[in-house]
Amino acid sequence: MTRSFTDQPLPPRVLEQLVDLASRAPSAGKTQGWHVVVLEGGDKERFWDITLPVERRASFVWPGLLLAPTVLLPFANPGDYVARYSEPDKAATGLGRGVNAWPTPYWTIDASMALMTLLLAAQDAGLGSLLFGVFRGEAELRAALNVPPDLVLLGAVALGFPAETPSSPGRSATRERRTPTQILRRPTW
Repeated sequence: MTRSFTDQPLPPRVLEQLVDLASRAPSAGKTQGWHVVVLEGGDKERFWDITLPVERRASFVWPGLLLAPTVLLPFANPGDYVARYSEPDKAATGLGRGVNAWPTPYWTIDASMALMTLLLAAQDAGLGSLLFGVFRGEAELRAALNVPPDLVLLGAVALGFPAETPSSPGRSATRERRTPTQILRRPTW
């Protein structure tokens, strides 16, 4: 994850290429119920004004993050899944009855898979990216962007060219990575 960017804009069509690759991620019923709001220029600056007000920036650990030319806001749409599973080929599942009929929120899973694909594609294209939470100002941000309330915000993605001098790593960087032995479990039936 990149925390320091140059302000160089993305090459033409690269964002469309990244999203095209992301659209090939697994999707329940091929619903693809995810959307991405693209913030550049003044829209990106407004995002930072809402989520990281100027008075808090002096103590912000990663000022190079604010230079990323593009910020993406990925959203999952539960309603798309209810509508898709109401169609004749999926109706027998009963998942078209509503969001509460779903034992697992596949809209979030699918959008997350697409987002991961986009992040990997960005890396492959020589770009830097950072997925981060929107912990402040979400309601104001939604209102400013006219985002429907039923869409689920997954976070934000800074996207651009990494700075030559990387920023300091995140606080969690020194945590030990779990080993496969710690992760894998075998049934003991």
